[in-house]
Amino acid sequence: MATKEECAERVELLKQYNIAYRAGNSLISDAEYDQLTEELRLWDPNHPFFDQVEEESIKGRKIVHSAPMLSTEKAYTKEALQKFVERMEKAAAENGFSTNTFRVTPKLDGMAGKDENNTLVSRGNGREGTDISHAFTIGVQPIGGRNQGVGELVAIQSYFEENCAHIFTHPRNMVVGCISSETVNEESKKALEAGAIHFMPYIHLDAWEGSAAEILEQMETITQNLAKKVDYPLDGMVAEITNSKLKTILGATSHHNRWQIAIKTKGETAQTTINEIGWQTGKTGKITPVLRVEPTEVSGAIISNITAHNAGMVKTKKLGVGAKIEIIRSGEVIPKLERVISPAKEVIIPNNCPACGSAIIWENDFILCQNKKNCPAQQETALRHFFKTLGTADGFGPRSLEILVAKGHISIPDIFALKKEDFFEMDFGEKQSENLEEALQTAIDTPTEDARFLCAFGINDLGLGSCRRVLKYHPFETLADLSKEDFIAIDGFGEKTGVSISEQLQKRWSEIEQIYKLGFNLQATPLVKEQQVIESPISGKVVMFTGKMELGNRDDMQQKARELGATVLNSVSKKLEILIIGTKPSGSKLTKAKKYECEILSEEDYLALIKED
Repeated sequence: MATKEECAERVELLKQYNIAYRAGNSLISDAEYDQLTEELRLWDPNHPFFDQVEEESIKGRKIVHSAPMLSTEKAYTKEALQKFVERMEKAAAENGFSTNTFRVTPKLDGMAGKDENNTLVSRGNGREGTDISHAFTIGVQPIGGRNQGVGELVAIQSYFEENCAHIFTHPRNMVVGCISSETVNEESKKALEAGAIHFMPYIHLDAWEGSAAEILEQMETITQNLAKKVDYPLDGMVAEITNSKLKTILGATSHHNRWQIAIKTKGETAQTTINEIGWQTGKTGKITPVLRVEPTEVSGAIISNITAHNAGMVKTKKLGVGAKIEIIRSGEVIPKLERVISPAKEVIIPNNCPACGSAIIWENDFILCQNKKNCPAQQETALRHFFKTLGTADGFGPRSLEILVAKGHISIPDIFALKKEDFFEMDFGEKQSENLEEALQTAIDTPTEDARFLCAFGINDLGLGSCRRVLKYHPFETLADLSKEDFIAIDGFGEKTGVSISEQLQKRWSEIEQIYKLGFNLQATPLVKEQQVIESPISGKVVMFTGKMELGNRDDMQQKARELGATVLNSVSKKLEILIIGTKPSGSKLTKAKKYECEILSEEDYLALIKED
């Protein structure tokens, strides 16, 4: 079983890989990312990391999704698929259904989004995304027309291979570049002009439907037949049950729908040679190796970097310059080490931190830098985590933070005290210096969920989902006074976690409070106990908003409903009691709401009910 520190380091590694993937610059394969994730799940099934949907980073107007856009549970083996099917059959029987019909569709490897209400929104963090409607104005083709719901921004595979493969390592990189870059390169412009980049709604994909027995017996054939019908990059297939009632009953975790699974297969292998091993220090001090290998083509991509996970692996497998290895690529990105064909003659493990030169220590298979206060790599990655999680201070990316740390500005309070004159003295341009000062003030003024603010400080075992759980029971201002017992009493926290969080919060509270007192505009998580005693027409009710609100901002109205003691849903379920509709409401949501006999109110009637003008 892994230690708490090993789990934290694994999460940090996964987050770094996800940032690169969402930016169109993948560092590892999908299969390896999934493997690392599943190892973490074995170490700690309740880790806060599993409360989160991997987030992308695209600048622009943020929009809350009408229903969460979640990740997908994954299966790499027939056994895993069989377990999923058996679980669905058991759920059907327990809920009075004779059996299930399963639907299989291609899993596109592009950039997920949702097109509704004439707005295309990226997946973002699953709860909210970025308005990327400009995709259609630059030439992205909406297959089936506009407002077709959830889908994928993808390039035509055959066009890409013929015209763009010499520029981009993967079609997804080109697509992400088109959407997120201020300027589009010439090859991408040509692809857009040729109509080769599409928004493909999932509802328009070719599909197979059949029984539990058929999907288990014919999955390989089903995959081959569907793949032939799609000229887009694929990352496997997606199987789901078709029974909408059972879908509602099964629901979802905060990460994935329980009634759906992605089916992937083991990929292509190749042999290569290690030219060098690079060592990187993370925010917790763990130093991880990266294998720099002889560039090798695998499944159409040129591979030059492979993670080796930890120093123990390097030592045990005798990895070093000259070692011949086999690599495997299961997804459409970068592979993992499959096996060592011939080991290195010499294995070199660093004795000092590559970032600060401090002596290292061994902890299980990892080597660690103990210089937590003065190691620039640890300081820089901690700051990156803060500003990325907060998400409201443009300009504080890796390069800016690298400069700030090099100039001795290593703490969050220190950075928030900087003025434009200070930035200018550190060789930032005059306009950039002014923008950075303004960005800090914007971060303070922008309404921010208190759970996100807390999560930004990088407390181990306190991911965003866990922060929300804690703040449902304890106001932000009281966190430093909570004991381990207070945390253990919250669903999802164990004894070790309770001790760890309590100790870390007490240790970091001075810093957290210092930032908090700058006047951050924090939106408090509604307390469960207050919701139970609030006197209002919707106190204790389960409500939902759909359509465009004309008499107020939907986010503000949802927050007000929470303050009045209501539970706000993003999708229709049997628990829903009141559906508030604006203009152009979702037809499917209205149909479901009527089916569940919910009370349906217009925006005007709802405001009259709560007496809001």
